[in-house]
Amino acid sequence: MKNTNTNTIARLTSLLLLTAIMVGGTALPARAYSERPAKRAGKLSADLKERTHKAGATQETVSVILQLSGTESNRLKGFLNRNGIRVKGSFRNLGALAVELPASAVEELASFGEVAYVSSDNAVAASGHVTATTGTDAISTQKVTSTIIDAFGLTQTIITETSLDGKGIGIAVLDSGIDAGHLVFSDGNKSRVLYSRDFTGEGRTDDPYGHGTHVASVAAGGGKIGDGAYKGIAPKAQIVNLRVLDSRGAGTGSGVLGALDWLLANHKSYNVRVVNMSLGTAAVSSYRDDPLCQAVRRLVDAGIVVVAAAGNDGKDAAGQKQYGRIHSPGNEPSALTIGASNTFGTDARGDDTIASFSSRGPTRSSWKDEAGVVHYDNLIKPDLVAPGNKIVDAESDNNLLVTQNPHLDAGVSTHENRRMMYLSGTSMAAPAAAGAAVLILQANPYLTPNLVKAVMMYSAQQLKGFNTFEQGAGQLNVEGAVRLAKIVRKDLTKIQTGAPLLTESMPTPETTIAYHTFSWGQGLVLGHTFATGENLMMKYQGIYGAGILVSDGILVSDGILVSDGILVSDGILVSDGIMVSDGRLMGDGTMFCGAGILVSDGILVSDGILLGDGILVSDGIMVSDGILVSDAFVQAQSAMINGDDTPHMQQ
Repeated sequence: MKNTNTNTIARLTSLLLLTAIMVGGTALPARAYSERPAKRAGKLSADLKERTHKAGATQETVSVILQLSGTESNRLKGFLNRNGIRVKGSFRNLGALAVELPASAVEELASFGEVAYVSSDNAVAASGHVTATTGTDAISTQKVTSTIIDAFGLTQTIITETSLDGKGIGIAVLDSGIDAGHLVFSDGNKSRVLYSRDFTGEGRTDDPYGHGTHVASVAAGGGKIGDGAYKGIAPKAQIVNLRVLDSRGAGTGSGVLGALDWLLANHKSYNVRVVNMSLGTAAVSSYRDDPLCQAVRRLVDAGIVVVAAAGNDGKDAAGQKQYGRIHSPGNEPSALTIGASNTFGTDARGDDTIASFSSRGPTRSSWKDEAGVVHYDNLIKPDLVAPGNKIVDAESDNNLLVTQNPHLDAGVSTHENRRMMYLSGTSMAAPAAAGAAVLILQANPYLTPNLVKAVMMYSAQQLKGFNTFEQGAGQLNVEGAVRLAKIVRKDLTKIQTGAPLLTESMPTPETTIAYHTFSWGQGLVLGHTFATGENLMMKYQGIYGAGILVSDGILVSDGILVSDGILVSDGILVSDGIMVSDGRLMGDGTMFCGAGILVSDGILVSDGILLGDGILVSDGIMVSDGILVSDAFVQAQSAMINGDDTPHMQQ
């Protein structure tokens, strides 16, 4: 740990004291979180700029993602047609290209006016009883009330029961492929995997690695094995298999962009309402520039819930907690970012904890202004946590993970297409949340992605002894989220901020699972802070609309957090700190650190003092400076294989 002088500590302490709890709107001059106080320096991501400078005048070839702000000019087309430069992929729906070119030509590429940003085509790695403990079993059927007028002109009320199982709703799984012939995906004589496409270049859509099949079955596996013991969250959902990780579980950012570009153009054909991304790469560039984050935003704006794994880098090599390790695209504010909880194999949730490997916030992706000052995004992530430790689900035939680690086979069956395996990671937690999103949309198909996130966060369970950077709004509670979603009004496009949101009175904010009753956290993660209050659900908030970030409408002025009264109505309590929960309502507990460090203008961020370099925040736990541990792929495999006892990278 570095030594810290008294002045440095005093500066940090002063910043922690800048924040205050505010309710409702205010006349104070304020700026939105999403605004940049200074002009960005250049168009190159920090890692790409460093790499090109090291390469100098050599002809080292680099692969980049080029984001466009307009139509390609003839000059840019001519540049891209030069010898030694190759366009590897075109993602027209996302306004991006994948380009391979000499490192010495990167800065010239960035100089074109229609080029918005250039970043490295980074490597992407996989991130690696559930229905009972998440509360899914409690909502397997729902009562639907309808009113009709009979032949005699009399009004009759009819109550029918219908299953909540995901039927008719599509979920896209971006992963290492899916063994579509596995029994968990069977729907009579056909597979629920409706469409498969490869974006790795290997020309296959099955799952020789073994990760994608397991992930897909957590979200949407059927209950035909083990008398339903290994059923997924949405067991009749339709599955779209977009293979972006190869036979060894590795992929590229351009491969993922190719899948997202295809999905943006074709999602309506398969009624895809939810996307699961149990994968990630280092979050270097701010979410405002990162091409994966920008692509996720396009899908969310199109009405699709995008679920991303937080990453498995919650511990360092010495087994100590570390913060600031959320990966891309989990650092994107519009994504539903999921960390992992450990249920210890029990249905009751009184003993549940955060898995030690689960990546903690805040996000440490950044941008640099013209003065050379680094501005970190510092968003609170994850949004939620879900079970992700030693999960048993579908095993693809002859996959690499089990071949190299035979103990991963769960011993459920010896027959082809019936085997099950163990895996751990936020990779397993994310599809649990994705399956829950499918059920929520089946219960109320009119919800925006922001409202899906809101009902999931509001109904989540706060885990005692863990702070907001570790658990976000808390642990996934499918029963509560579905119960709440069912009574949200369906004419959302016609109402304004502050109008009644529910068609009935607020349901009792608690859930009972395995004879254990717990309170809902009743709060939402909102960018650099969180908010609580019944009006988050009783009244419509403008932040739930399409094309808006849930964090919009919470402003900062001189370090004070306030709601603007337009996107966030009065009666909402905006927190001034990050809390260690007492296991009840979100916001109850003890202070971990002040939210002022997250909304800083960069004065302290720029010199490496804030959230790193040996500064101890609150309870003595060091908050990481966001530098990523190397060899992510090796650690990723260790994460999935060893469960909660090994440091994890994105999986």
